Amino acid sequence: MPNRPLPPDLRPETLLVHAGTLRSEFNESSEALFLTQGHVYETAEECERRFSGDEPGFIYARFSNPTVAMFEARMAALEGAGAARATASGMAAVTASLMGQPTAGDHVVAPRALFGSCLYVIEELLPRFGVESTLVDGHDLDQWKAAVRPETRTFFLESPANPTLSVVDIAGVATIAHEAGATLVVDNVFATPLWQRPLELGADCVVYSTTKHVDGQGRCLGGVVLASKEFIATHVHNFLRQTGPAMSPFNAWIMLKSLETLSVRVERQTETAGLIADALAGHRSAEAVVYPGRADHPQAELIGRQMKAGSTLVAIGVAGGKAGAFRFMNALRIARISNNLGDAKSLVTHPATSTHQRLTPGQREAMGITDGLVRISAGLEHPDDLVADFLRALDAV
Repeated sequence: MPNRPLPPDLRPETLLVHAGTLRSEFNESSEALFLTQGHVYETAEECERRFSGDEPGFIYARFSNPTVAMFEARMAALEGAGAARATASGMAAVTASLMGQPTAGDHVVAPRALFGSCLYVIEELLPRFGVESTLVDGHDLDQWKAAVRPETRTFFLESPANPTLSVVDIAGVATIAHEAGATLVVDNVFATPLWQRPLELGADCVVYSTTKHVDGQGRCLGGVVLASKEFIATHVHNFLRQTGPAMSPFNAWIMLKSLETLSVRVERQTETAGLIADALAGHRSAEAVVYPGRADHPQAELIGRQMKAGSTLVAIGVAGGKAGAFRFMNALRIARISNNLGDAKSLVTHPATSTHQRLTPGQREAMGITDGLVRISAGLEHPDDLVADFLRALDAV
């Protein structure tokens, strides 16, 4: 049973609770968890129509599932996208968005400042299938223009980037991509759909690791690809259907319940991240503090134009390089060491020895990842407790 139609132009907080809901004949108040691999048909003719696409409906959990479909519909409503496809992880979403577009002989452009696994897909995986790439300084629109070739098929970027929190002009890059006849895919996980709307800025496709922020409580992996119905149908749907990185119905149900509190959690975490950044800035052991909500961020003017608020993440350059960063992390009593982010618990990461450890020192230097860089993900603990914890740890450096 479909939910009663929602009024148009609802705000994100309302969509996060109600959008995409499907109810069974039992008219349950909470979204139902459909743990089934397949579906049955009344007649062979009905089965034929389902598989040919002449009749809508569910077929097999690798293709679609009622609980997963609710999650996809809610994410699409939140993002303002025509369609969405959920995946087993954030990297499955990134890989599908990129692998589903170019063919042998095509070309991809991306910034150097990317998550390590995204760099792997662009620099190592795509070339195995004859797709070349060019990495640029994401801040320099002239480099994006100069990288374009006749065979350029798509651009990919993260903004804010992992882990340096550098920001790219999404609208500017989208214009360059479209003038070249290419598409733009944006990984928006650090901004969340609450603080940045890449589709409205000209992006063709948005991807998330829903492990971060959406689940936001350290439980389930997940990802999602969002775009127009045409983009999803042309580049994403069949790739996912045939290769199989499907989100499990249980994970989709967890994500649905988590979406109900996304705005409350992200607003609190963003506020806390800003307080942490302000408290650490100027400390003798902090060589640099980067936060998208601060006036001293290198792209503060751009952030004011394309983001509604800062991030839940803070980047800090700790004095003393790796040894100083390790002393800082080991001295923490509340925040824990982990490679995750967007969690209810405050977490810290040393990118040079974890998420970006496979890169050469030269590559890390080009991305701005120093040996003293620590990425802080603000949680839901009391802000005063967190500030005291981080200041105490910096004093230990």
